[in-house]
Amino acid sequence: MGLPLLLPLLLLLLAFLQAGRSTKCSSKLGYEMNQPEQLSAPEGGSVQIPFSFCHPWDLPSVLSVSISWIWKKFHGEFIYNTTPPFIHKDFENRLSLNWKNGWSNGSLQISNLRREDKSLYFCRVHVTTRNHGRQEWQSIPGTDLTIIPAPKKTTQGPTTAAPTDGLRVSGDKRSSGSWPLRTEAVVAVALFSAVLKIAILGVTAYLLLKRSKGPARWLRRLELHAPNSEGCRFDSHMDQWALNHKVASSIIRVLQGMVGCAPCN
Repeated sequence: MGLPLLLPLLLLLLAFLQAGRSTKCSSKLGYEMNQPEQLSAPEGGSVQIPFSFCHPWDLPSVLSVSISWIWKKFHGEFIYNTTPPFIHKDFENRLSLNWKNGWSNGSLQISNLRREDKSLYFCRVHVTTRNHGRQEWQSIPGTDLTIIPAPKKTTQGPTTAAPTDGLRVSGDKRSSGSWPLRTEAVVAVALFSAVLKIAILGVTAYLLLKRSKGPARWLRRLELHAPNSEGCRFDSHMDQWALNHKVASSIIRVLQGMVGCAPCN
């Protein structure tokens, strides 16, 4: 393919590329700035606010283009500027602009969103032309950004299990060899135990006294008629009966202390 045939193709390709980079408005308006009217994003997340603009000048007549962002109201505070570089203190390390010189569209990204970021955001474009000097325009309605509050985190403290006195609890069912007793039941059991102990001690004392008195009289009668050589047997039996009598007397005194009566002679 010769040079005469390549030249028309190169001119056609250059015209196509120039048309693709055109920033002229397709509508009858000479200037346009387009943004979404409403956006929403969760607290702690990020959001991108897209924008696009156009103007009536050809690219060769445009010397420079810069982008600015304003919030809260149409003539509000500047939060971002490309030339000179500027970021508002409330948005430090949280703003980034996805746009390059020569582009007619881009987006502003806000990261680590806070509840205080809920506001209106306006994009403004500044164009310096060869024949018309510096021109600027911005979106009138802007973008209303809504921040969705993050759900509150519920923290549960350590749970302590109440004493179950040997109970094994599984779900809603409990199994145990013994259930916890009420106060009335505990008092009744203690009273019954005390009465049972008193009865046992009383019967023991009665048997010991009966054993020490009745046979003692029978042995005394035998002792009067027994020979002196067998007196030692009576003495040993008498010692045992005396011991039984002392034990019985001690049990009686214990019973008197338990029931609270005065000692009897």
